[in-house]
Amino acid sequence: MMNTNHLMQKWAGHFALMLAVALITGCQSAKENVSTNTGSSVAAAPAQPAPLAPHPITAHSVPPLVVTPPVRINCGATEKMTDSEGNVWLADEGFADGDPYEVGDAQITNTKDPEIYRTERYGMTAYNFGVPNGKYTVKLLLAEIYSGITGPGDRVFSFNVQGHEFKDFDIWVKAGGPYKAYIQSVDVDVTNGVLNITFTPNVENPKVNGIEILPQS
Repeated sequence: MMNTNHLMQKWAGHFALMLAVALITGCQSAKENVSTNTGSSVAAAPAQPAPLAPHPITAHSVPPLVVTPPVRINCGATEKMTDSEGNVWLADEGFADGDPYEVGDAQITNTKDPEIYRTERYGMTAYNFGVPNGKYTVKLLLAEIYSGITGPGDRVFSFNVQGHEFKDFDIWVKAGGPYKAYIQSVDVDVTNGVLNITFTPNVENPKVNGIEILPQS
């Protein structure tokens, strides 16, 4: 009887040992599976690359408009016009970017040709013109016609005409108030067949109502 009990105890001990080994093995397998699955999940979903920054428009992004001076551009206009002296002004051309704006029948003082100042292009970075090499007088025609500009300092920008820099330009100050025509003239020398006019915002958008390119006699 004692032998039988001894055998049963011995068998029970072996069974408990085998059960413990099985449980430990099962737990280890489960951990490996979790680790493997987690690794597979990470590998299957790599981080996406950062989006590329948009390519900025520069003064040379758009081919220059080829013209034969004298040439006059009515900035912001969709049709050509003839001024009080019989000069033809072309519809808006030669710009790199920006948007047109117009004010209808607004009264513009200090000019015989208010129609030129009733349209404009604003927010542009450049105008580029292909012209024969030589010396020119470039005129930028300007008037503050936007109702959102209510005083000095509300619109300040800089521009460069073929290397001639005009910094912190305020149309309101130059013209003496809104709806008043002002002309900024500069003499330039073109040696590479391209006349560049670039604009940089300081406060609010740059703008221009008209551009004249006149050969010097």
